[in-house]
Amino acid sequence: MSAAPVIVRLPDALLALFPGAPRRLEIAAATVGEAIEGLDRRWPGMRDRLCDSTPAIRRHINVFVEGERATLETRIQPGAEVFVLTAISGGRPPADGRA
Repeated sequence: MSAAPVIVRLPDALLALFPGAPRRLEIAAATVGEAIEGLDRRWPGMRDRLCDSTPAIRRHINVFVEGERATLETRIQPGAEVFVLTAISGGRPPADGRA
């Protein structure tokens, strides 16, 4: 049995690295890991941008399925939305020293 299509939304930072990759696409996948493998088949190298070698989703990448943070093993229901986001970090601590 093949996986049903899900909707994947990609961040601008990733689109800049993979010209031709759309912001929103449908891909057949039953898990987040399968969705990322599908992205990598279409745009070789995308998996390396999203996952480390352990394998796991990279520290500064967040993947959400239906609003919940996901791992590679997270199951995806047919038609669900998968959001790939880049984390924002850094900045300067407040002047009063609070963290």
